Amino acid sequence: MGSFKALQVSEDGQGHFASRIVERAIDELPAGEVLIRVRYSSLNYKDALSASGNRGVTRQYPHTPGIDAAGVVEASSVAELKAGDEVIVTGYDLGMNTAGGFGQYIRVPAAWVIKRPQGLSLRDSMILGTAGLTAALCVEKLERAGLEPGAAPVLVTGATGGVGSIAVALLARLGYTVAAMTGKAEQGELLRRLGASQIVERSVLQAGTEKALLKEQWGGAVDTVGGEILFNVVKSLQRGASVACCGLTAGTQFSASVLPFILRGVNLLGVDSVEIPLVEKASMWDKLSLQWRLPHLDELAEEIDLQQLPGAIERILAGQQVGRVLVRLD
Repeated sequence: MGSFKALQVSEDGQGHFASRIVERAIDELPAGEVLIRVRYSSLNYKDALSASGNRGVTRQYPHTPGIDAAGVVEASSVAELKAGDEVIVTGYDLGMNTAGGFGQYIRVPAAWVIKRPQGLSLRDSMILGTAGLTAALCVEKLERAGLEPGAAPVLVTGATGGVGSIAVALLARLGYTVAAMTGKAEQGELLRRLGASQIVERSVLQAGTEKALLKEQWGGAVDTVGGEILFNVVKSLQRGASVACCGLTAGTQFSASVLPFILRGVNLLGVDSVEIPLVEKASMWDKLSLQWRLPHLDELAEEIDLQQLPGAIERILAGQQVGRVLVRLD
């Protein structure tokens, strides 16, 4: 059926990994019911881990990362999807051990594929991507746990990142007062444009790790970084409040105490956007295209092509990326 361009990550045999743009044959793609011509993808932290040889994400190389893809069905063996349908694929094994959205074609199981909701273009869907889906799932979980507008500020950690920036914009869109934590003080104006009412320096959330409890401040929180910052957020939640946890850039471990849970009745809510049932993903995408649709999505994203992707991967690994990176595959 021909060939296509893809970013391929290879190991040199000495533990070093390098990325380059290659020509791949469509016949080399894994088995699956749906062949999709990818128009847009996006860059996520997990993609950068895969591109740097993280075996916890990707086991075998050479490999094409990209946990997000939006495009047009080229061929399908299932009745519910037909050639010409515009579709979205996020999560599951895409870009982890299955060739991902950093290639112009993917072939995947039909059970991974969602038809594009009418309220979003393919381009808009990838400005959101897994980051937008995760942010929305965090907000939904907080609201199910009792969060309502008008309470104390809702804190977003890692607020200039992909999930964080969309969480700030979404919470503000829904009427919440948002406090944005960042280590990039120079991005304060951007965060205010997205809807943050308060900018919190990262050092503030790094202090007090030795204490069992901190001053009650937050009516809720979206944590995208993990580590000791996450548990400092737990210790500074107001009574009965919750934090939705979805990230690990600051680490996977923290020193915990039961005191915030017992004395203040707070909740630590884990959020997964990868393996949740397809019907739940479809419902959230519908929400993001309608009542939770964000205006001015372009302000959240930098658009690049495949050739620029290796440099963007280096930036996100160095903690220098701001907002979303939209990858154009055409």
